[in-house]
Amino acid sequence: QVHVDESGGGLVQAGDSLRLSCAASGGTFSSYAMGWFRQAPGKEREFVATISGSARTTLYADSVKGRFTISRDNAKNTMSLQMNSLKPEDTAVYYCAVRRYNGISRYSHDYNYWGQGTQVTVSS
Repeated sequence: QVHVDESGGGLVQAGDSLRLSCAASGGTFSSYAMGWFRQAPGKEREFVATISGSARTTLYADSVKGRFTISRDNAKNTMSLQMNSLKPEDTAVYYCAVRRYNGISRYSHDYNYWGQGTQVTVSS
């Protein structure tokens, strides 16, 4: 069983930056791809970014490409999402997810473990 915890959410203004962190415990961390998803009120959960277990491969949603950067530190069992140039439409609950497979995926059903989520609110 893998336990996942996110942190770093908050209230910021448009154009600001925020860094989300995810810590995972249990399992072989470096063997697992990880991802960030988000869900805005009244909308379905959507893919944000993913990174392979080795950190060699990343993938971003078009809506965040060039603004967000996903990274991981396998020595510390942590993953981060650096969010720059935030927009009001980035407002959502952000979820960290772990996939019991090294390869990346943009599909939520491919992930096995999820955190509770952290709220990000961007005011205009």
